[in-house]
Amino acid sequence: MAQATGTYSSYDAKGNREDLIDKIFDISPTDCPVTKAIGTSKAKSTKHDWQTDALAAASADNAVIEGDEYSYAAPSATTRVQNYTQIFRKTFIVSGTQESVNKAGRSSEVGYQAAKKSKEIKRDLEASVCSNNASVAGNDTTARKLGGLRAWIETNDVLGVAGSPASGGYNSGTGVVDAATDGTARAFTKTLLDTAIKSAYDNGGEPSMISLGSFNKQVFSGFMADSAVAQQRRTVDGNSQATITAAADVYVSDFGSLVVKANRFQRSRDALILDPEYASVATLRKMKVDKPAKTGDAIKYAVIHECTLRVDNEAAHACVADLTDA
Repeated sequence: MAQATGTYSSYDAKGNREDLIDKIFDISPTDCPVTKAIGTSKAKSTKHDWQTDALAAASADNAVIEGDEYSYAAPSATTRVQNYTQIFRKTFIVSGTQESVNKAGRSSEVGYQAAKKSKEIKRDLEASVCSNNASVAGNDTTARKLGGLRAWIETNDVLGVAGSPASGGYNSGTGVVDAATDGTARAFTKTLLDTAIKSAYDNGGEPSMISLGSFNKQVFSGFMADSAVAQQRRTVDGNSQATITAAADVYVSDFGSLVVKANRFQRSRDALILDPEYASVATLRKMKVDKPAKTGDAIKYAVIHECTLRVDNEAAHACVADLTDA
């Protein structure tokens, strides 16, 4: 086939309008299961302190004779722990012209960028809260940093080989949270999970949530599956197709039920087993958009949020560490 001589085609035309739809498609995830579950609290200083305590071990032999004189034991002191606030920041600059022109997918470039940066900080906060980051007190040249959940958990952590020399946790001598030493990775198993949940229970915890990276979320679902895929089929009434169930979102352990969440922003080598009642994001400065002084034909903005992670009692939580993730 050949084009007829003299045909004026779209390749020759100069005035055809562009075909740009008035939408922007962004599938970047913003679901942050851990920070959503643990909620928020209030910080009033860059060093946020709280106290923990524990009852004496239960005794089956607490018995005295009739008329016995009292003897007195000195009360044990509470334990004071702390974490430092971290300043999260995202900046952008938009020219006056770009803010004024007719744009596809958004009416205001400034508004669109501010919303985008706010979502990015939300993701950064989730990653920091779930991290193995040590806390950093900071100074005039070093940024403060909050200690993450993996670093806090030391009582109920199930470690791989070489992970035991330093399991992380709050260091009362230095006043900071130490990062855990990563050990040799091994496969996630039901036995490892049950061991961590039992440890939390034995130490007074009642965890209700498990947060996993995508690979180990699938491994977890395999714990519940029979070797025969046919037994995962669930026949439905009427003419509807049968459903193949190959995932698990709730784990009923010997010590209670736990909701299982996949988390894109945590370390994939950790299985975080949490009691959301005993952790929160303590906010010093709520997220805000700051507008620095204008110095040219452009608009400058900074999105800022300052907060820390408060782990009310780390023994309420558990972690299966050093997991293979591929």
